[in-house]
Amino acid sequence: MTHPYARELGDFLRARRNRLRPRDVGLEPGGRRKVTGLRREELALLAGLSTDYYQRMEQGREVRPSDGVLDALADALVLDDEERRHLFTLAHAARRPVPSRVERGPERVPDSTRRLLGVMDTPAVVLGRHLDLLAWNPMAEVLLGSPAGLPPHRLNMLLLMFDDTLTDERSCSDWERQALDYIGMMRSAVAADPTHPRATAVVGELSIRSAEFRRLWARHDVGASVSGTKTFHVPEVGDVVLDWDTYPLPRAPGSVMLVWTAEPGSPDADRLHLLASLSATRSTVAGKRCR
Repeated sequence: MTHPYARELGDFLRARRNRLRPRDVGLEPGGRRKVTGLRREELALLAGLSTDYYQRMEQGREVRPSDGVLDALADALVLDDEERRHLFTLAHAARRPVPSRVERGPERVPDSTRRLLGVMDTPAVVLGRHLDLLAWNPMAEVLLGSPAGLPPHRLNMLLLMFDDTLTDERSCSDWERQALDYIGMMRSAVAADPTHPRATAVVGELSIRSAEFRRLWARHDVGASVSGTKTFHVPEVGDVVLDWDTYPLPRAPGSVMLVWTAEPGSPDADRLHLLASLSATRSTVAGKRCR
């Protein structure tokens, strides 16, 4: 049986190799090529490895690379800091025996975090390690719509983003960037536990029903908790541009609080407050707006 971490490591190496072009690493393309990225033998040469050894790594076979080999691969693949950490995480985990049983308790939101959500006057949600929506505050409902009518197993940011019955905002200019941010966070979660049933369920469902998800997932982009800027298209008040940040939660490994904020006194802050004042007369369904 293939070690799950070795399989994930091989997939990551293959995706990063296919991303590079010969000229990116100082090689001449030369002749007709069957692959768009680097060939295995080219990458092996750059990393100082035999082609057979590198091929076995990509195939997820029983290979335990040293840290020196990993450094050489990271340099050859031109990995950034986050990708380099991901490579080492997978390789180190692949050296350990697969545990016969893994204890996985339910994800819980601390009471203190729920109290904090309740007093915040800006939209905020709590996401589990696999992007399940565990808690939210009234301002989040104002911005995103109420998720209360959805079954608990559907309350997942990736499932909502790729659900055609809920979301018609694929034309948003930053939709794909937001999807890649969430996918990068899910990739990091998979690296921590590639056989977790929730990750298997979410990724498996989306891989079957969404070609768009399959394309983005195959990129093997990784990312920890992230931050950025997001434009929400809200018919009642117009576009609202908010900064968003994620914060790890105490006593809840892997969970984060995602918070959207506007510069005080800015037009976006005014629009957000106006939207809150209109919320009592509005009925929305979660997923109708770009996330």
